[in-house]
Amino acid sequence: MGGVRIGVIGCGVIGQVHLKFLNQNQLAKIVAVADIREEAAKEAARRFGVPKVYTDAESLLKDSEVDAVILAFQTSGRAQVAINAFFHNKHVLVEKPVAMNTQEVKEMIAARGNLIAGCCSSRHRFLPSFQVVKSFLESGALGKIRLIRIRAVKPDEGPPKVTPPAWRLRRDLNGGGILMNWGCYDLDYLLALFDWQLRPKWVAASMWTVPKPFEPHIAPGSDAETHVTALLVCDEELTISYERGEYMPTAPEDGWEIIGEKGSLRFKMIPEKRKTVTFYEASTESGVLAKVIWQGDETWDMVHEGVVNDFVQAVMQNRQPATNLERALIVQQITDAIYNSATKGEPVSV
Repeated sequence: MGGVRIGVIGCGVIGQVHLKFLNQNQLAKIVAVADIREEAAKEAARRFGVPKVYTDAESLLKDSEVDAVILAFQTSGRAQVAINAFFHNKHVLVEKPVAMNTQEVKEMIAARGNLIAGCCSSRHRFLPSFQVVKSFLESGALGKIRLIRIRAVKPDEGPPKVTPPAWRLRRDLNGGGILMNWGCYDLDYLLALFDWQLRPKWVAASMWTVPKPFEPHIAPGSDAETHVTALLVCDEELTISYERGEYMPTAPEDGWEIIGEKGSLRFKMIPEKRKTVTFYEASTESGVLAKVIWQGDETWDMVHEGVVNDFVQAVMQNRQPATNLERALIVQQITDAIYNSATKGEPVSV
């Protein structure tokens, strides 16, 4: 195969991000785009030099010149398009979250066969700092891990210049809110740090919709959560304290901390300039000593480029992407358990 011939279904903001980095990948050739909004599809095709334009997914999937597709539209209906893509013998990269629920992911796995398929929830794992953190954990320098704390909350910034898309906070269109939109990144990153061996046994969770002062700032009809907190208990007394929120009536905070018997590690998942990974080493003589073990500049381009390049290479090498459907299923199972606990108001098993 001289290169991977790709079609992109969905020409909105994230679809155009995919098109941008596909255009920069010498192993990829964009042969078609599709969007139910004909003008959006034509504009994307013009901007990125794509020869074929479709106004429905089915027509693109029937195109024999397309080897693989990227599904870059709202979550609702995406699993069915992926299953249809497998029927037409296309490799598939699905935007995050992978699906509306666990059952949809299982149906995708059953339909995939020997094709290549993955999810974009792996994006932040292509940053240099991810491998720094992972390697440090593998060194055993923290000793036995006791607690993992993840807190990423963003305050409301006032009336938006453009009303956010309706699907972002609609359960019927997105499966949920902030947990679906960002929790998939957090869980994917966390599980990968531990080679997908981390298995929560039960979870106790709560979630809330947008605070009343900020209701005018979201799309009408929004009913999903903007704030979630969960306590996940794993094997060997390891506990995960998780919080993610947007439109928050609070100060911003974004950080991860992994605490072990010999010290702790602090870092951020998202990219930033002069980003640091810091080791707080426990010492009998000196207490706790802070050591910056890595510092560097990371960009959002790295995040988006990495997941596209990984998918193209996966197709070329006949391997599964960084987050295949089986791994995406684990993420979704934990996500569903968090929703289940919040709905019931009690702990549930994962």
